[in-house]
Amino acid sequence: MTAGHAIAFLLFAVVAAITPGPSNLILMSTGAAVGVLRGLPALVGQAVGMGLMLFVVAFGLGSLVLKSPLILLGLKWCGIGFLLWLSWKIATAGRSEETEERVHVGFWEAVGFQWVNPKSWLICAGAVGTYFQAEAGGALGQSVSLALLFILAALPSCFVWLAAGASLQRFLRTERASRIFNVAMGALLAGSILLFIW
Repeated sequence: MTAGHAIAFLLFAVVAAITPGPSNLILMSTGAAVGVLRGLPALVGQAVGMGLMLFVVAFGLGSLVLKSPLILLGLKWCGIGFLLWLSWKIATAGRSEETEERVHVGFWEAVGFQWVNPKSWLICAGAVGTYFQAEAGGALGQSVSLALLFILAALPSCFVWLAAGASLQRFLRTERASRIFNVAMGALLAGSILLFIW
């Protein structure tokens, strides 16, 4: 991969990682519930999960999934179901310990969520279709490079969402403020599903 190609892909990855979507809304809710330090596993899980998915899609295994309408449909509805469930948990969470228990997403949950997140599949398919160069060498090397570059770009890009959530903690000290924030985040997360239904 040339330096110009790597820079172009990094720019794509930053934009893909920092734009609003279900994963970033979950990160923001996690940051608001537990702060930056305790939210770092979710951040790393989100970046690693996307990197792994990008590796799988670029290496060719993902093409089996992307070419199978039945598998895609199953992933879509599993993702929608999970998002609705998580939206409900966020919207109905109370304050402090209850919020931490109900909203906190850890490393493995964040990794796993990428595999049912329709935005993640769209990003990976788009990235591979645009930046994978069949003539540039082996699939393994390119797949690893794309995955590592995406993780490198996603960590600081997604950190913005975690930090934004954590910065809201001081405003969420009352039960009413917490409730309003949680309902708003749950509604936004549920609303993000509309982008993937049609």
